[in-house]
Amino acid sequence: MPQGGSAQGRCCCGGFCALLVTAGLVVLFYWAIFQPHHIRATVDSAVLSNLTVSNSNASSAAAAAVSYDLTVSLRLYNPSVRVNIYYDAIDAELRFRDAVVGPAANDTSPSVFYQRRKTSEVLKMEFDYWRPGGGGGVTVGSDVARELVKETRSGGAVSLELDVDVRVRYVFRMFKLRQKPRIRCSLSIPVKTDGRHRGFGGAVASGDRCSVKY
Repeated sequence: MPQGGSAQGRCCCGGFCALLVTAGLVVLFYWAIFQPHHIRATVDSAVLSNLTVSNSNASSAAAAAVSYDLTVSLRLYNPSVRVNIYYDAIDAELRFRDAVVGPAANDTSPSVFYQRRKTSEVLKMEFDYWRPGGGGGVTVGSDVARELVKETRSGGAVSLELDVDVRVRYVFRMFKLRQKPRIRCSLSIPVKTDGRHRGFGGAVASGDRCSVKY
């Protein structure tokens, strides 16, 4: 009797494992046919205004403040033929020379959305770190501040990096796959003195592709 019970247990265990393997193969088969493609991201436009740097001449140990307004329009394209995407969360920050000058976008529109296959959605992000009369800036090291001042006064462009972390769900019928793509966009914005205020401003309509990694 004990041997028969052991054999029966092994048979049940084997059957359960076979069921799991079969289910896994079915899922892999469907996903191989209807696999989602990586989203594509491009910068439609970027508008920078009121860029000012205070305390940039301080010692290397001191901190400086960067104030600005930046609006970025980011186009997201779902190239999948059959798979739709839910965007559940979008977090963005702005960097200059690896230093964070925009810890978070003040407003992202839309903040969550559903994207059908083979369609584009324009995501508008606003970094508002400027206030009339001062204040509202981001604290950075004085070395970073000096490099930023050098770029604004060179008559060329200010080089910024937009980092966007996204949480998405790829959906095809009953199948769902959660992913966390990371989008990196290089922004090179020509700047000049903003006539309305004392800061610098500029705009670019680049259409440059961004890096998307999963």
